[in-house]
Formats: sequence, structure tokens, C-alpha cells
Amino acid sequence: MIYRFGPFELNTDKLELFADAEAIHVEPQVFALLALLVENRERLVSKSEIVEKVWDGRIISDSAVASRIKSARRALGDDGRSQRFIKTVHGQGFRFVADVSVERARWAAPGTEAHTAEHQEDPAMPSSRPSIAVMPFRLVGDAGSYAPIADALPHELIAELSRLRWLFVTARGSSFRLREADTDMREIGRLLGVRYCLSGTVTTTNTNLDVSVELVDTRDAGVVWAEHFSAAIDDVHRIRGEIRARVLTALEIWIPLHEATRARLTVSENLDAWSAYHVGLQHMYRFNRQDNAAAAALFERAIALDPGFARAHAGMSFVRFQTAFLRQTDDVSGTSAESRRFAERGVELDPLDPFVNFAMGRTFWLEGDLEGSLGWLGRATSISPNYAQGIYARAWTETLAGRGREGRAHVDFAMRLSPLDPLYYAMLATRSFTHMALREDSEAADWAERAARSPGSHVMIAMIAVAAHGLADNEASGAAWAANVRSRNPSLTQQDFFRSFPMKSESIRARVSTALARFGF
Repeated sequence: MIYRFGPFELNTDKLELFADAEAIHVEPQVFALLALLVENRERLVSKSEIVEKVWDGRIISDSAVASRIKSARRALGDDGRSQRFIKTVHGQGFRFVADVSVERARWAAPGTEAHTAEHQEDPAMPSSRPSIAVMPFRLVGDAGSYAPIADALPHELIAELSRLRWLFVTARGSSFRLREADTDMREIGRLLGVRYCLSGTVTTTNTNLDVSVELVDTRDAGVVWAEHFSAAIDDVHRIRGEIRARVLTALEIWIPLHEATRARLTVSENLDAWSAYHVGLQHMYRFNRQDNAAAAALFERAIALDPGFARAHAGMSFVRFQTAFLRQTDDVSGTSAESRRFAERGVELDPLDPFVNFAMGRTFWLEGDLEGSLGWLGRATSISPNYAQGIYARAWTETLAGRGREGRAHVDFAMRLSPLDPLYYAMLATRSFTHMALREDSEAADWAERAARSPGSHVMIAMIAVAAHGLADNEASGAAWAANVRSRNPSLTQQDFFRSFPMKSESIRARVSTALARFGF
């Protein structure tokens, strides 16, 4: 990094200090001390930290620290009286107090002239995976003992986001250096080489804690997503957990959606692997033959461009699963095998990606192997505990396996995590299944009606509505949804329904079978 203050320029990559473009010679320890103070200018740096960072923790005298401070001041034309750059806080430590601007340093490859952007990852280019910097939150008001939350929350978010293997997360040591409240987001993107920036504000009163979070695209400083959280001040630990969960879920949805939207603005022939993948996701969640085929073509393109792209293989598994699940092929067995093969390749490439494990787990549904499915879905949610789609899929599997109460708890959690999820209709349908399993037929019908009317719901969800209304003796509604199913796929049968939803409880299966038969299935 290059730090500019007054007439000075401090280059921490080249270990150089300049004044009006002229080099100033300083001893290595003096340079290290000056860099430490400038990089941590937002706070006081204690003597003990200086000893630890500059002298590697060796035992040295106070006079040695004072000598290096004096040398640093002399290099800057400062002194202990004016303290224009380095301020002494007696008995505690030192702080750098001059205004500083920051710039990413130029660098040189061996044997070449110094160069910059063309040799570095450019956050404006679509060729790299999405990247994000989580900034320290801005504290508003006198927070007292709660002041550390402004740093603690983003620090926890960095740790959680680092588990999303598709997203590059800048380390705390870099992002926390840029604390100025008025720093332009485009400048942050340039300095840290990231496409996205997550920032926030923490406001406290005697009774309340309010946290606002904002996700910004650093390429144009546009807001992609924002959320506000509020809680009683003594409920800080609950709100911490809620913020972590909601932010992770939001980023899983909004960054891919935003990437796909931007990718559509480019010429399709120039889409790179990542852009092709994200445009494929948009088609994938529409659940019809035409969009499924478009998604498959885009995922194939992503794999051709980057054969090691694990999520593109998982996407191919997903569309093959849909084709088999919705009975959109005469070769259900062969398509199911393809879905498994793509998922297995994804696991080989990246066994710790939650979406890859999710895709693998769903392939077992096609065989009716619910326990095998639960093993992989459990891996997906252990890798990413707030992965809403993985939690929903686990709930679906638990419910069909006869564990309706466990399934209900998990699907409710998934819906709280991701109320705008593209699979939200399936979550509602799973909630309906939990009521069927517990013989709560009226409630099952209500949830199935909501699911079938939700955007994106496919024909199998309409069949759930037929069964649920049949169980609840809602003749007119059941008949209306039966007509809807036949208009969309007249060849669907009761056997197709149970192949897609392999209920393990014979009593529940018998009840649902009777309800479907009531409407001619």
C-alpha cells in the first residue's frame, strides 16, 4: 500500500519513504514503527504492541522505543512539541494523527518494468470469482461497553463468509485498515481488489441496539442489498446470530443474482465461466423445459471454459435432477445417472462447497434413498450452517422419512433465513408435508395452496395441493388443482408423484394415495 500524508508518501510494499518525490533514508526499525502507526491510525498503539511488532517481542528498554519515535518524527520534520504526525499519549502509547489517503501500490514482476492493473486482478473484470471486503462498522453515539460490537460483528462476518468457498473474502487485516467513514466504495474496491463491499452502522441508546448493513457493488457504488436489525441492548448476543445468518443467506442470493444481471449486459459470446454459470442459475430456477435446457447449455459452457469449476458441475447435476424429478424425459434412469455423475465430479473438485453437497444429496431422492440423501445434506449444512436451501432440502427429506416435527423445525428456519429464496415455494410445500405427516389436514391444505400459487412452483407442487385439499375434503379446490396439473402435464400419474416424493410411512402414503385417486390420479 501507498499512504500519503502532507508532502510524504510511505510505500509499505517497497519499504520506502518519500518527501516531495525525494527518497528519505530511515532505518528498518524506524520504517516498521512508522508503518505500524500509519496503518493503525484510527487507534492508539500501545508501547507493548510496538515492542511486539517492531522488536518481535524482545525485551528492550523504554528509551529504545523513545529513540525510534524521535527518529520517526525527525524523518517527518516533526518533534515532540508540535506532534503534527505522531502524538504521544503519556503512559499509554502513540497515535498517528495526520490525514492519510491510501492507494494500492504498484509492483514489478521479476525482470520487468514496474506495472499495475494489467498484471493484477481487476475488480471490474468479470473473469474472477466474486470478492468482498467486510469493513469495520461505523459507531454512532456513545456505546460504552458495547463499543466493541462495531468491530466484533464484521470480524465474525468475515469468519462466516470465509466458509463460502465460491466467494473470495478479504482478510480483516486489510479491510480494517480503511476505516474512514467517507471513503468512496469505488476506491475501496480499487485498493482491495474486490467487487463488493459490506459495510454497516451500529447505533446504541440506553435501551436499544440498531444495526444497518449494506452490500455495495464497488464497480459503480450501487447498493445491491440492505437490511436493518433492531433489538434491546441486552439482547446483543441474539442479534449477533441473526445478523450473521441473514447476511450469509442474503449474499448467497443477491450476489449471484446481481452477477447474472450484469453478465446479461455483455455480449453472450464473451461470457466467461463465472458469468455463464450465474446466467444459468436464472434459467435453472424457472422450472420449465426451455429454461432448463438454456441452463444446461450455460453450465456446459462454464465447464468447457473452466473444467475445474465445481459449482458448474453441481449446476448440471441440478438441471438433470429437475428433468428426471419432473418427468420431462423418457429416460428417467439415464438422466438420474447423469445427475449423480455431475454431482460426483463436483464433489471431487470441491468437497467443501455446500451447493455441491446439496446437489449430491438430492440425487439420492431420485432413488428413494432418503437416508443416503440426509448424509450429504447434513454435510452441506455443517459446512455452511445458514445455507437455507440445504436446510430446506434436509427438512423435505426428514419429513418424507417420517420425521415431520424435525422437518418442520428445519423448514421454518430455512424460511426465516431466506424469505425471498427461489425455492421458497418448495419450502412452503415441505411445510404442507409436515402437516400431512401429523394428520393436520386443514393446515396442510393452507400451506399447499400457498406453495402452488407461489412464483416458480412447478407441476409437482400443484399435485401436492391436489392431495392436501383431498385430505382436507376441499372438493372444489382439489378439483381446480387437478385440472391445473392435467393442463400442464396430462401424462402425470400417482406413481410419478410417489417416485418424486417417496414417503416411507405406509399409512401416510395410503392416505395421500386415496386423496389423489379421488381426483382421478
